[in-house]
Amino acid sequence: MFIPLHDRNGLKYIRMQYVTLTLIIANCAIWMVTAGAGAGSDFTAAAILGLGYIPAVANGYADLTPDLVLVPEGATYLTYAFLHGDFLHLAGNMLFLWVFGDNVEDAMGHIRFLAFYCICAIAGAVLHGYVVPESQAPLIGASGAIAGVVAAYLVLHPKVRLWVLAFGRIPLPLPAWIPLGIWIILQVVMLFGDSRGNVSWGAHIGGLAAGAVLVFLFRRRAVPLFDRRIETPRAVVVEEDKPKDQPRWGRG
Repeated sequence: MFIPLHDRNGLKYIRMQYVTLTLIIANCAIWMVTAGAGAGSDFTAAAILGLGYIPAVANGYADLTPDLVLVPEGATYLTYAFLHGDFLHLAGNMLFLWVFGDNVEDAMGHIRFLAFYCICAIAGAVLHGYVVPESQAPLIGASGAIAGVVAAYLVLHPKVRLWVLAFGRIPLPLPAWIPLGIWIILQVVMLFGDSRGNVSWGAHIGGLAAGAVLVFLFRRRAVPLFDRRIETPRAVVVEEDKPKDQPRWGRG
């Protein structure tokens, strides 16, 4: 319904969103490796089965053959979040991470943001496993972690102007709470209305819930919630602070 394009929200505490960029690069690199052999290849299938989160396996209803076990038991609660089925799946998740991840990382700091992202991914897998405990279909995709980032952004910056592409065609500038609030409501509705679809709405809700709670614990103490205080980015010079005798324009 809404595709985020850009937000008018500069960084205030960090110079560069290193973790956000690293996560995007890692997800893209892993997708190129796992999808490079083709969607139907044995290598791709083995990677998805060995690294994806399979509720039936995690909950003890089924077992993987030894040749498909690629990581220690329990690690798939996180590794699944670095796999994607196709380019659109990858591009959609990385676009959300690009638009919203930098400001959440700014509010938390690099290390805490990385921990936050991983915990949200794990929470998405946990709730997915609770909703469909006997499913043998591998869960893949970063959407649980991304949902946590969206929830944190909404708590931090509901009033920030966000450019979105509405219905895939109409560019609109809206306060963040409108498109993100609608997106969150849609996840809840679909959890109960689309139980047989290919999208794991449970993973989305798990990530959202974790993100909404953890942002209160992981943010810097000086960072306000709900845009209660507007802070000027360090690179911006406030008009009142300029020297009184400064000319209004220069000559080149």
